[in-house]
Amino acid sequence: MYEDNRLTPEEERVIVHKGTEAPFTGEYDDFWQEGVFTCRRCGAELYRSDDKFDAHCGWPSFDQEIEGAVLRSTDADGMRTEITCANCGAHLGHVFEGERLTEKDTRHCVNSISLKFIAK
Repeated sequence: MYEDNRLTPEEERVIVHKGTEAPFTGEYDDFWQEGVFTCRRCGAELYRSDDKFDAHCGWPSFDQEIEGAVLRSTDADGMRTEITCANCGAHLGHVFEGERLTEKDTRHCVNSISLKFIAK
């Protein structure tokens, strides 16, 4: 059983049914505290605040995940790469490469609603 698998209907829409929250509405889009972002459903550590950057896209963006924490797979649309929690399979968002926004040239575009934050 997950650490906290009681999801609100909106959390379930995004995390379980692979939805997307509206841009510029999530609590972690413009959020710059030090700490770790974890999976809202199971609590697994996913991203460090040091890897977060402002991509001006309306969702929290990270250029690197914690090693082994995030899985990539081809999205149902066949065009994008979906990212999910490696521990519980929760939908996080999508990953994009080749945008040249950071030196790592990777942008994990993550729904805030898929995350929880633990301050350092």
